[in-house]
Order: sequence, then structure tokens, then C-alpha cells
Amino acid sequence: MNVLIVEDEQPAARQLARLLREIDVEMDIIGQTDSVAGTLSWLQQNVLPDLIFMDIQLSDDLSFAIFEQTQIDCPVIFTTAYDEYALQAFKVNSIDYLLKPVDPEELKKSLEKLETIRQQNQKPFSSEFTQELAKNILHHKPIFKKRFLVKRGEQYLSIPVDDILYFVSEHKITYCITKEQLKFSIDHTLEELENLLDPQKFFRVNRQCMLQFDAIEKIHSYFKGKLLVTLQSRFDNEFTISKEKAMHFKSWLNQ
Repeated sequence: MNVLIVEDEQPAARQLARLLREIDVEMDIIGQTDSVAGTLSWLQQNVLPDLIFMDIQLSDDLSFAIFEQTQIDCPVIFTTAYDEYALQAFKVNSIDYLLKPVDPEELKKSLEKLETIRQQNQKPFSSEFTQELAKNILHHKPIFKKRFLVKRGEQYLSIPVDDILYFVSEHKITYCITKEQLKFSIDHTLEELENLLDPQKFFRVNRQCMLQFDAIEKIHSYFKGKLLVTLQSRFDNEFTISKEKAMHFKSWLNQ
């Protein structure tokens, strides 16, 4: 089976490819794209695959924008970090979905479901449904966290998200740094914050730091395609962004 993976997070794409090959050694990953623009270009230059795994939130837009610009007549299995409001729409239609991080058993069930649909000569994909699902997703905007409750001595403070410059992980403890250069520990990991905070406002630059635009003082080119970001902070001065993440960071800055 020829498979195209549309995923803007490289670790997630590699993990999915590995799981697919473990399930079926003859699974052929014939392409990988990470954006709406890149996927459209790939589809114009290649024959449709047998199956597409597609993340919903890509680096430049929601993946539903792809279906507004081209016809896709092969089955699509969505991978998504969206939760309840989107999942019901998937359940009542023949398209399948996988929550990230992808569970191997759920992946296997999705492939088995696709094979069953094919054996029964059912249509496994509907462009019309995708358009309706896109409207549903866009209409039900996710609700992001607005404040964090922190403790300073015996006093509790409620810090608005807009007052936070960045979050940093140190020795398995996560801290928020405010615009007033105050530092507070919070009860969330950076992984949890990626789902709690608006991705248009905050960007996870590496394993240690997640920042908003106002935290940035300077951005420098670094060796081997990396970026060096200098922060407006008295606590942490610089963070390195990998070559793989630098492209997404530039897109985030240019949105």
C-alpha cells in the first residue's frame, strides 16, 4: 500500500511511519509533506496514493484548505489533537481519525476498518463531507487558557496569559516568566501547555522553552541552519532552535 503522510511535526511523522511499517512491512511511505502548500504541490506532481494520513493543524493552515483547492479521491485518515467537538463528526461518517500521539492498536484498527470498507465496496472518502467537517471545526473554535493561578509566598495571584512572556522547564519544573520579570512555578508541563495555549500566540521553540512574540529581543542565524533567539529576560538569555523547527518558527513569526 502506498501512503502519503501529511504532518508538520517531524517526530510525529517518523513515529507514524515506523508504526505503519511494523504493522505491514510492505507499507510504502511514498511521500511526506508538512503544509497545505507543500501537499498541494506534491499532489500535482504525483499519482494519488492508496491512503493519506493527514494532520488537521498544519504549519500554514488547517488541512481542510487542501480540499478546497483540489479533488482527493483516495481514503484519508486524519490525525488530530482536536477533541470532543470534532470527534463526533468523524464517528457518524466513514472517515476515520486518530488522536495524537497515535496509539499502535488504534492505528491497526483504522487500517482494518479501511480494508473492511474496501471489501464491502463502500466509498471510504467523501469530499463533500470534508467541506462540512471543515465548517464544523472552524465554527467551534477551541477554548484556550486565559489565566494561571500561581503562588508567591502565602499569597495567590492570577496571572493573565497576555502578561506572560514565556514558559521554561527547569529540572522537571515549569515556570512562567511575566512581562514584569517575575518568575512563578506552574502545575503544567510544556507538553500540556501546547494544548492549553493558543498556537498563534505561543510557540514551542525546543524542549525547554515556549514563548510568545513579545519575549523575543533578537533572532540570529546559527550554525547548520539553526536559529539563536535572545529573550527579553533577566532569567534566561538565549535558546537555540533546531534546523527542523526553524522553518516553522519563521512561518509562525510571519503569520
